[in-house]
Amino acid sequence: MLEPTNNNELPPIPAKRYFTIGEVSDLCAVKPHVLRYWEQEFEQLDPVRRGNRRYYQRDDVLVVRQIRSLLYEHGYTIGGARQCLIDAESGNNNEASGPSKAQIDELIEELEKIKELLVA
Repeated sequence: MLEPTNNNELPPIPAKRYFTIGEVSDLCAVKPHVLRYWEQEFEQLDPVRRGNRRYYQRDDVLVVRQIRSLLYEHGYTIGGARQCLIDAESGNNNEASGPSKAQIDELIEELEKIKELLVA
């Protein structure tokens, strides 16, 4: 399973069996309509439905945090994040193919900051 990187600022996940969409929204800093959209785009995200309500389990909350990290922090597209989750599930780790564009951009940004410190 992928590890969320900068999700440290998110609140801890309470020890509960089920969470409402509003609770998951608060726990993951993602609006409910975004969660509903992600349910259509990511097969890994499949909350239990009872009547007209959806109930997420702890694993679903972790998946939402992974998706959030991939999209918002690492700059993946929906398709790229979907493929990344599929690869993680199947054990395919694309590290052998080299770093992603987002990782390279992050490194360049870090190096630029270091350069500014050294020049100053």
